[in-house]
Amino acid sequence: MTDVYLNEKFIGNVDNPKEFTNVIRKDRREGRLPNNLNIFFKEEFDEIYISLDNGRARRPLIVVENGVSKLNEEHYIKLDRGEMNWDDLIKEGVIEYLDAAEEENALVALYKEDITKEHTHMEISPVVMLGVSSSLVPYGNFVSSSRLLIGTKNQRHAIGMYASNFLLRIDTDISLLHYPQRPITQTFMHEVFDFKEHPTGQNLVVAEMCYEGYNMEDAIIINKGSVERGVGRSTYFKPFSVEELRYSGGLMDDICIPEKDISGYKTEKAYKFLEQDGIVYSEAKLDTGEVIIGKTSPPRFLGEVEEFSFAANTRRESSSIVGEGQEGIVDMVIVTENEEGNKLIRVRLRNQRIPEVGDKFTSRHGQKGVLGLIVPETDLPFTASGIKPDIIHSPHSIPSRLSISHLIELLAGKVGALSGRFVDGTTFNSEPEKSLREELLSLGFRDNGEEVMYNGITGEVMKSRVFIGNMYFLKLKYMVANRLHARASGRIQLLTRQPIEGRAKGGGLRLGEMEKDCFIAHGASLLLKERFDSDKTVIHICENCGMLAVNDSFRGKQHCLKCGTNVDITPIEISYAFKLLLDELKSLCIYPKLILESKY
Repeated sequence: MTDVYLNEKFIGNVDNPKEFTNVIRKDRREGRLPNNLNIFFKEEFDEIYISLDNGRARRPLIVVENGVSKLNEEHYIKLDRGEMNWDDLIKEGVIEYLDAAEEENALVALYKEDITKEHTHMEISPVVMLGVSSSLVPYGNFVSSSRLLIGTKNQRHAIGMYASNFLLRIDTDISLLHYPQRPITQTFMHEVFDFKEHPTGQNLVVAEMCYEGYNMEDAIIINKGSVERGVGRSTYFKPFSVEELRYSGGLMDDICIPEKDISGYKTEKAYKFLEQDGIVYSEAKLDTGEVIIGKTSPPRFLGEVEEFSFAANTRRESSSIVGEGQEGIVDMVIVTENEEGNKLIRVRLRNQRIPEVGDKFTSRHGQKGVLGLIVPETDLPFTASGIKPDIIHSPHSIPSRLSISHLIELLAGKVGALSGRFVDGTTFNSEPEKSLREELLSLGFRDNGEEVMYNGITGEVMKSRVFIGNMYFLKLKYMVANRLHARASGRIQLLTRQPIEGRAKGGGLRLGEMEKDCFIAHGASLLLKERFDSDKTVIHICENCGMLAVNDSFRGKQHCLKCGTNVDITPIEISYAFKLLLDELKSLCIYPKLILESKY
């Protein structure tokens, strides 16, 4: 007897499990059972699972019976004429949706010619085994799986036209590419997802060569002329939000220009862009430390005595200011109310981002790299027809990563640009490399994509021919302007007296083990003393018992709580964090004894 479960609840037993599952599947295909039903026979446990619940990942497959696909030529003709649609195919049992469990009982063929009598289903197209992002990678069957996954993730992080109504939206940390383009080499899925309405990159001329070592270790070289023409240019949007909150006792925030007598008042210069209502005006150019929305709040704490004093009426400054690296131009100001009826102000800043050294670019094949050098157009190598590359990419990164698709796209992009057409690079079903080579040869170029190039500085012919073509390149949202971070001194943590962390707070940079090793390797070990002295403190140690002594700065004397005053007490320099550890050990009734020795 085989147990049967419906939505993981036991409902009964059957004698012949295989016959039972076949009957259920037949009834589903003939429309007697709902098409969202899935059945799975687990032989090792002798159990049948029937699923009808929501939230299951299911995918469509063509039904195969007795080694023959149920999708025949008649269906193709009717679909072309519009006499039939997708839903009709499902109703007829030609196509059915399988979940991950039922797929374990299925044998799926990739192509029609692969079907045998053992097969139960066939893929609609082999490309559907890929996800949304990975199906947009051209020639995905010519790249290693690890690089395909990286290329997939990179496309999600690429800057493009993410929404058509971006002018009306307030999104967090959004970048918008100024001149996005449709890729020359595209896949079938680009049409399915209507990619032309929200492109994420630009078609650029890419040369596979080295340039004075500036594109080693995955770095890329970019043409300054291309940057000036708009390559990789984007706008970064940063929203700010302030709400008038209500507190107990009838107190509330006030959005206004703060008065000079309030606690925490900044300089007059900081409030110079605020209008009478305390809100910044549109198109104001704000810098770090300047106020966007002025606000005052009631005091945080009201003591028993202070309730009756004048100090209780002193409000504190709580304005929204531009943080480090957030400067920009005021793009939008919205005055509205939230659900509680409180006044809500939202301001959006925009900042134009022109490609600079440190910005990240990538192809769709996981060949990402940081911008290493911006070269004047006059110094770049050029082809016999006068073409100068927009990007110079290092060829050393291709053999180790097995990203052959990167090279094929360069070839396909070149053919598409010269013949004025889009090239189909759909995974498993693309235009073959042989036909691309033949077309390139007929256009008057070498079939291998290589060209003779000349040195832009000396004018000499380069010894080796250079592989050059057109490629769809993406600019990633990881820009150096959002990550640039440095400080000399600043705020520290109250507890440990070490620098606070975080770029937004004006914190310090963490110096880890590898950074320490780097300093030593470069012969800059004295810098470590400065770095590691950030929380240096002087404590007094009793030489008799090794405990921390008490320093009476008023009298200029030190004494040990255990041994008294008639003992030698020595001041030592240690990290405040270590002193804190000693105090915590003492609180646990542990005796931390420090044994002092002469450092000489």
